[in-house]
Formats: sequence, structure tokens, C-alpha cells
Amino acid sequence: MARAYLPARPDRVLVLGSGALQIGQAGEFDYSGSQALKALKEEGVHTVLLNPNIATIQTSHELADSVYFLPVTPEFVEKVLVEERIDGVLLGFGGQTALNAGLALSDAGVLARHGVRVLGTPVEAIRNAEDRQLFNDRLAEIGVRVARSRSAKSPAEAARAAREIGFPVILRASFSLGGKGSAVVRTEEELSAALERAFTGVPQVLVEECLAGWKEIEYEVVRDGLDNAVTVCNMENVDPMGIHTGESIVVAPSQTLDDRDYQLLRDLSLRTMRHLGITGESNIQFALDPRSRDYRVIEVNPRLSRSSALASKATGYPLAYVAAKIALGYTLPQLANAITRTTTAFFEPALDYIVCKVPRWDFEKFQGVDPRIGTEMKSVGEVMAIGRSFPEALQKALRMLEIGVVGLDPRAFEFPDLARELREPTPRRIFAVARAFEEGLSIDRIAELTAIDRFFLAEIERTVEIRRGLARLRGAFAIDRETMRTAKRAGYSDRGIAPLVGATLEEVRERRRELDVRPKIARIDTLAAEYPAETNYLYLTYAADEHDLPPAGKKSVLVLGSGCYRIGSSVEFDWCCVNAVMAARELGYETLLLNFNPETVSTDYDICDRLFFDEISLEAVLEICEREKPEGVIVSMGGQTPNNLALRLHRAGIRILGTSPESIDRAEDRGKFSALCDALAIDQPRWAQATGLEDLEGVVESLGGFPVLVRPSYVLSGAAMRVAHTAGELKGYLAGATKVSPEYPVVVSKFEKHAREIEFDAVADRGEIVLWAISEHVEDAGVHSGDATLVLPPQQLYLETIRRVRRTAETLARALAVTGPFNVQMLSRHNSVKVIETNLRASRSFPFVSKVLGTNFIREATRLMLGAPRSSLDRRANPLDLDHVGVKAPMFSFRRLSGADPVLGVEMASTGEVACFGDDADEALLKAMLATGFRFPKKGVLLSLGPVGDKYRFAEETRLLLDMGLALYATPGTAEILSGQGLPASEVDKEDDFTRPSRAVDLMREGAIDLVINIPREWDERGRPDCFRIRRTAVDLEIPLLTDLWLARRVVRALSRHGPEDLKAKSWRRHLEPLEAGAAAAQESR
Repeated sequence: MARAYLPARPDRVLVLGSGALQIGQAGEFDYSGSQALKALKEEGVHTVLLNPNIATIQTSHELADSVYFLPVTPEFVEKVLVEERIDGVLLGFGGQTALNAGLALSDAGVLARHGVRVLGTPVEAIRNAEDRQLFNDRLAEIGVRVARSRSAKSPAEAARAAREIGFPVILRASFSLGGKGSAVVRTEEELSAALERAFTGVPQVLVEECLAGWKEIEYEVVRDGLDNAVTVCNMENVDPMGIHTGESIVVAPSQTLDDRDYQLLRDLSLRTMRHLGITGESNIQFALDPRSRDYRVIEVNPRLSRSSALASKATGYPLAYVAAKIALGYTLPQLANAITRTTTAFFEPALDYIVCKVPRWDFEKFQGVDPRIGTEMKSVGEVMAIGRSFPEALQKALRMLEIGVVGLDPRAFEFPDLARELREPTPRRIFAVARAFEEGLSIDRIAELTAIDRFFLAEIERTVEIRRGLARLRGAFAIDRETMRTAKRAGYSDRGIAPLVGATLEEVRERRRELDVRPKIARIDTLAAEYPAETNYLYLTYAADEHDLPPAGKKSVLVLGSGCYRIGSSVEFDWCCVNAVMAARELGYETLLLNFNPETVSTDYDICDRLFFDEISLEAVLEICEREKPEGVIVSMGGQTPNNLALRLHRAGIRILGTSPESIDRAEDRGKFSALCDALAIDQPRWAQATGLEDLEGVVESLGGFPVLVRPSYVLSGAAMRVAHTAGELKGYLAGATKVSPEYPVVVSKFEKHAREIEFDAVADRGEIVLWAISEHVEDAGVHSGDATLVLPPQQLYLETIRRVRRTAETLARALAVTGPFNVQMLSRHNSVKVIETNLRASRSFPFVSKVLGTNFIREATRLMLGAPRSSLDRRANPLDLDHVGVKAPMFSFRRLSGADPVLGVEMASTGEVACFGDDADEALLKAMLATGFRFPKKGVLLSLGPVGDKYRFAEETRLLLDMGLALYATPGTAEILSGQGLPASEVDKEDDFTRPSRAVDLMREGAIDLVINIPREWDERGRPDCFRIRRTAVDLEIPLLTDLWLARRVVRALSRHGPEDLKAKSWRRHLEPLEAGAAAAQESR
């Protein structure tokens, strides 16, 4: 196929990834980057990827020719440009991180100096869209209306602009993602704090008129170099302006626009993209006055975005793939739509279904966080549901969130002040709307309080009316066929109907089948049935009369995905699912995959043979299995969500592949697992089963006193896990744990202090371990494993400790007859080893250990689960003897969560992860820290070292900081002990009252401090108020913050040994070369 206009094709193209998942920038860039790499590879282009997110699919040998696990910063990008002799770079597939790094390199002349072209949208067009003042100026040239605004480069200038425009105003930061730093400012009093946040890390802020209450509409536009352009998808936010689109419930296509509005905004979208000069894919957001046809263009994203991933999955149009082809010079008419196979890319999709996206928040993980949502993103993930009506799609989506609701339940939450809940949005507002209808409020009154369009309110009211009708029935067999059909078409699940009619789930399912009310499998054809389309995008609906395709024709396997991203379940489980699907395909299986996350690679069109874009529930899985009749279901790759279904699916007659559901239950049920360890004489922290709140004193006494750890069963990321120091805390925590896991026991165990945590990841075949890896935590036990810094191979474990870890894991694997992936977490103190827990599924560290060791654990696990013979697994290397070291570091998003205390504990708080390699542990650690936003300190360090023992333990590192020429500041107790050891530090206060002056805070605001080391006195909530203000200020000002003593010591020692120039750019393949050479030599010797 001839390319249209590009003068010379690049030979070696660098794709910049987005780095760690964080609030505002999540898994959608794994999807878009993976599609871009596939598109480039088809053209024979040598592809290089720079991305430290080791859990992504795109960082696989199959996709990129060279992969660099390095920070996405201008310094490291330049090193790779030189190392790989790059002549073209793609900036639009790695979010704001990639875009900002590329713009910095362009401004510094680095790209020109090395002869590197920016492919796709040119730098000038990117700047026109990202620079708020330039953007407004360009749109004014063509008469396109934008919000009345002023650009400001200082807080004083912004304050003047706010007064000129008049309150309320919206602050928007340039070159930022997810509305970072933005805010609605209603009064002069709110202005100062809002401006400080807005100007953190950005050169320019836009102050604009507030359009809160207007509709928000988005269009996805694709344009090629010959000015062919199409709008691929339009989306409507159910929530009005004033709530960030990433925080909003969104539907596609729009539901309340008439044709005149639709065509007006479509025309404006195309005019804007053409005038800005954007080539490839872009997203444009409008505010539309619901009382007139007045509009404003809010912003343009000149890159793939979160909305792009949603639009691509909603329409079946491969946006990222097409954008990458356009960057190489193709035009839209030349490109075939790889999904429909019957149209070109120069074709606008038409939908005969509705897609609903709902964000997922995790506020309960954080103390003190402000639960209100607004112009700045706080959600950690999202779900996408497909239906034939808004209620069907909405109720599905709400269940997909996995927050314990059965749909749009008006009674899901308590609302002490319902009017305020409607007026001031929180994640619960959609339930508050349903409650308002239940309590008799009118559509007009709810519209007045929420500014939600009356169409959506009428649909919600209808859903509540159906609920009322169901609640009047007594028993499942009182439901007639028409009532059942109406309820199911409005999105009610069997589990949601059961309590309304006073029946069991099984009784409702039996009645539904007796009435022959069954879902049909529908196809996303993108052409509204105007033309034939053979897509493999499928969904279940009760609003169809027949299936769109016959069952799978050959032996098949169903893989259950991970569902929505949230804290504890993220892209690492999607990596596991995709690799499981690939392994099954290699063995000749037709692969079926069930998932509903639009951000994932697993929900891409070319990963599996049949993609079911639907909820991962017992009802959906049973219906799919009955129709498709797979040989079995894989539940061990998608994290806790599918694993929790194992036992119920087994009891319903579904074959679970790999480890038996009974063994899974023995590991997940805290009581059964602790009893098993006792029976096997495996050491563990002392424990007792909490059967109630009686005799807590006796339970605690039997464990050796406080502190104790509360551990519920069948939970992910330490949900409701707490350290209790008093009887009062223990009672409260037990109540919370029972609520999270009501069907299973809660165990109370002794909290072990001053121990080191160890991760054992492995693959077993009928109880025999065939692959294994041991990683050590840098932090002491007490920090959740998902928040810990992991090192592989371990650097500080005794050989005897390693031997005992292996023997313990082997004993458990045999006793549980494990076939497939599993993970054991243990505590080590001296040579003593105690088991904390075992997960008979893939863990979040599987991508990390697989890539550090160069052996894909998941591919082998899947082969064994499907009964294939073992691979010739002569280990490439002893997992304890490598020429390189891998370090995995967590990524936190505390800055987004105002009020949250950025200190770590036993419940997970990180939103993502990175991993980097080095020739030694110090080099790998520094690279990984830099990839999470850490910076080399150049001015001053603030020390607040908590317990007295920690102050003395940090003395050597304090001396190293002084040797580096850094100014030291310390809180009173720390300063006193350091000075007594001849280590001078300027004393500052640790004033926690935000209304009083603080020298420590002033120094941070003045830029005198660029590293804060604050070690809390305790790992639990009791010690957190001390120095909270220092921690929170550091996070708000984006000053690197370390809150763990052992990590701080390791980081300071690494800083003393390596400067920025010492950190090498070495590809993943080069790191693995010694392993591959060793494997080849071993093969020859045989």
C-alpha cells in the first residue's frame, strides 16, 4: 500500500510510553501503545519502546524490537535516541508524560541535533493545543468560541484575572493530565490555596469563566495528512460541566442532542482540528448550554487519551492503530478497518446500542480524603457496559464497579442530607438520585439540584418504578414472564431481583429459565446493521430476540479478565490474562475472554477469538458457558475478581482449569488456611478466628497482646486489613472486616514487628514447583506488598533463609495440589520464616519476575493448566544468580487526593508500579525511583525520623547527605540527637496546626527543600497525625517524600554512589544476553 505524503519513511522509531499508572493516566496507554507498535511492525519499521511500567503488554518482546525500562524523562529519552540511532519518535501514545518529555526535547534542540522527526501531529500543533493562551488565540482566528479567560504565569497575575472575570472561575493548568491542579474557585478566600496547587510544576494557568451546569460533550476525531477527517465517536457526560470527564458517567453515542446540535459540534470539531494542524487522533471537549445552542470549546487533547480508549472500544474503531499508520504517511481511504473488515478507516461508525462508562473511586483506602468530586480527577479506574438502553447499560456498569451493589439500588448507601448529596457530587450521587425518586422528589427538583439532563433522570425514575413493582411480589414464582423481561431489559440482575421478591438467587435463576427469559449474544458491528460486519466484539443483552452468531465451533477455553482497575488490581493482571490467551491459542484452542475494562489490551480486537465485553458475574459466566460450552474456565489470571467465583462456578458444574476450587478455598479462607499451616507444621504468626466481638481480651491475650492484625478472607489489596493497638480499635476494625467479607471468617493474628517480607512467585504442576522466584521487600513488614519496593534477586537474605522459603513453598504446593501460578508471602527475621498468606493465582509481581528472569511464568502456567507437557524448562539462570538486578517501585497518587495522609500501612494505597534494571541494586533502585517522580536532591533535605532508635539508625545516612553538600533541616527531636553525634542540622518546627505559621512549610514553599524524609512513629493510624502537615505539604508541592526508614537508607546510600550521569541506558535484551548465552551453552553441553 502506497503512503500518501510522507517524504521518507523512518527506519528506527521510538515510542514513548506513559510510565506508571496513576490517577489521570492509566492503562489506556498500554492499549494505545501496543496498537501503535503493531502498526509499525507491519510496515517493517524497527521499533524501540521506552516505558518503565514492567506490567504492561507493550513491554514484551513480541511487540517492540527493543524495550527500555527507564524513566520517561528528557535525560533518559536522549540517551536512548543516541543508543538506538532513532530517526522518528511518536509522542501521542504515552499520555501527558510522553508529550511533555517530547516537547522539552524539542525546545532544547535535542531532536534537531540528533536528526529525529516527530511523527504524526507536529510540535507546533501540539503546543497550540496544550498552551492555553495559544489555544484560545488560534480558535479566535476561526471564530470558534472558547470560555472567557485570561492566561497567567504567576499567582498574582492569576488572582487579578479571577477578579476581572468574576467569581466563580475555573483554574486550569497547562501541560497537565486528568485536570491536575484545576479547581472551581467560588470566593476570594479559596483563591490563594487553589493557585498554589495549580502552579505546582506548571509554567502557566488559565483562569476562565465557570460553566458549571452546562452539558459536556466530547468528539473523537481522526485526520490524515491530506486533510481527510472523520468524527469516530461522540460521547455525552451524564454529569454536567464542573465535574471532570474522567469523573463523570459517560454515554456513547450522545442521548440528548438533536441533529442540529450534533451536526454543529461535529462541524466545529473538524474545523478546530484542521486549523490547529493536528494529524492523527485527537479529542475535543465542548460545553453546551442546555437552555440555548450556545457552546464553548473547553480543550483539545492532541494525542490518544482515556476517552480515545473508551471511544475505540465503544465503536470498534481501532483509533490508535489508525493514528500510527497516519503517522507513517497513510491516508484514511487507504486504510482498511481491521475490525469490521468491510469498510475503510474513512468511515464514521454508527451504533445500535448504548455504551455507559462509570468511574471507580477508592476513597475508603485513605484517611481524611475529601470525597467530593469536581474538576480534578480522583478516580483510579473505570468500567464500560454495553446495552440496548441506558438503564440496562447503567445497572451493568454499577455492578462492574465491585463496590458491593447489585445495580442502581436506592438503599445502597445512607444519605443523612440527601439534598446536599445531590448538590455536591460524590461517587455516591447516582445512588442519591435513585433515592430521591424513591422518596418522591420530582424530576424538576432533582434536575435543579444536580443539573443532570431530564432524559437521564426520567430513565432512572423508570428504573426505580420497576424496582417498586418487583418489591410488591412475594417469591420468585410470583414473577410472570413480562415482569421478568421488563426487569432484565432494565438491567436488573438475578442477584438484584432476589432480595426484592424475598427469594434466593438460585430460585430467581430457576424461575427466569422456566420463563425462557435468557440473554442473547449480540455483536458490536459499528455499522448499525447497514452493512455486514464480522467483528468478535460481543456482549450479552436481554433486549434481543436471537443470537448474532453461532457458538464456537472447536475446542475452546474461557479466560476471565480482571475487571476494572483499582488499587490492588491493575495492568499486571491484564498482562497475565493476555499471556494466558496467547498460550491457549498456541495450543490450538479457540480463546474466549470475558472482561469489561475499556483501558485494557485484553479487550483489544485481535487478542482473542471471541471477546465478551460484559460483567464478570456468576450469571454472565454461566450463560456464556452454557452457550459456548468451553472445555474449562481459567480463573487464576485476573486477580481476586475471577478467583472469588471459582467455588460457585464449580458447584454449578463448570470445570475450573488448574488448581481445584477446593484448594483455592482452603487458601483464601483465613481460618482454613491457618489451620492447614498448623497441620503442616508451617510456622506462622500466632492467630485466632474472630467469631464475634465476645472475649476479645482473651483472644488478644492468647496472641501475646497488642498490636494485632485483622485479616478478612477473599479480599484484594489488604481491603479492611488493619493493625489494632487497643480493644476499641480492634472492635471497630472487626466490624469493618466482617462487612467486607461477610460470608467468610476474619482472622486476628499477632502483628510481627521488625521483620522482612519475602515474595515467592511460582508455577507448579500437580503440586511440583517447576518455576520460582524470590523477591525481597526493602521496607519492613507492615507495608502492604503492593506498596513495597521489591528487589530481585534478593540482596540481603541469608542462604539458609532462602532454603527455608523454598521448602515451605514446596510443602504448601504439594498439600494444595497446585497446578498453575501461585504466590506465597512470608516474614523473615534472622533465619526464622513465617507464612503470612498464599494466593493460588497469579500475583501482581508475576510480570516483574517473568521479565527480570527472562522466562514467561504465565505462558508455562497456562500450558500446564491445559494439560500440555512441560516446556524444556532448563532454567536460563539460577533466579538467585543474575548479572543484573531488577527493582520494582510503587507509584502513589496522593497529590490528587486532598486531605489524604501519604503514609503507608497494611492496606494498599499505590495506584501503579514501575521497574527498572541495573548492573547493581543501587542503580536499579535510583532508576525506579526516578520513574515514579523522584528527583536528585540539590538543595536541602528535611529530616523527621520518628522513633528514637530510627534517629540513631539513620546517622550514617545523615553523614552521607552532608558529604553530598546538602543543607539539612530537622524537627526538634531529630535535630537534638543528630547534633549529639556531630551531625549539624538546622532545627525547624513540626507544627501540625494548618492555621499557624510553620518554618518547615515555609522552607518547602520557598524551594529550599527538595527531599523530605519523615518516618512516622507507628505504622498505624495512631501515629499519623504527627507531622501530617509536613507530609501533606511535600505531596502538594511535589517534593519527593520517603516515609520508610529502610527505603530512605537504601535511597540515600544509592544517591551517594551514583550521580545522574552514572545511570546507563541499557535495553532489556542486553540485560538478558548473559542468561541467553548461559542457556545456549547448557544446551550445547547436553
